Amino acid sequence: MTLFHRFGALVTCALITLLPIARPADAAQDDLLAWRNAKSLPELVAHLETWLDANTDLQRRAAAPTIEWVSPAKAAYLQGGAQAAKAETTRGLYDPDTQAIYLVQPWSARDPFDVSVLLHELVHHRQNGGGHWYCPGAQELDAYRTQDAWLAELGLEANVNWIAVILEAGCTPRDIHPD
Repeated sequence: MTLFHRFGALVTCALITLLPIARPADAAQDDLLAWRNAKSLPELVAHLETWLDANTDLQRRAAAPTIEWVSPAKAAYLQGGAQAAKAETTRGLYDPDTQAIYLVQPWSARDPFDVSVLLHELVHHRQNGGGHWYCPGAQELDAYRTQDAWLAELGLEANVNWIAVILEAGCTPRDIHPD
């Protein structure tokens, strides 16, 4: 057998060995982008819920949240005065009392950053189903980390002020003045 034949045999063996490994990655990539093919909001939510089932320990709720689109002005109103500073950057809200998700317009089911906001709010819906939280801000760190993980799988990064999120998650009163 010549050197050329031996080299060819080695390359063939390597390709046969590596080919099955490459295929699941393609399938995983297809699954990762399946949300883009959702024909309705409930179908998109189903894709995101499946991802949350596979990637978090949070239990899926029996009842799906209601989802509404709101204007930035309505979102600011829903947040209340204490959160007024965040009103300009707010892209979504979750109301635990009504189990409603509010997505701030403009919002697109084709934009991965907008979809990640819906995922973030779905995390809050699951968090509302169980467990005790010292304050509402304590839920934010997990929700943002989950959102960032989903975007990272797409090769994207969430635009998050992590310092602010960690401070909010600490539930520490910030307006403390000595008497």
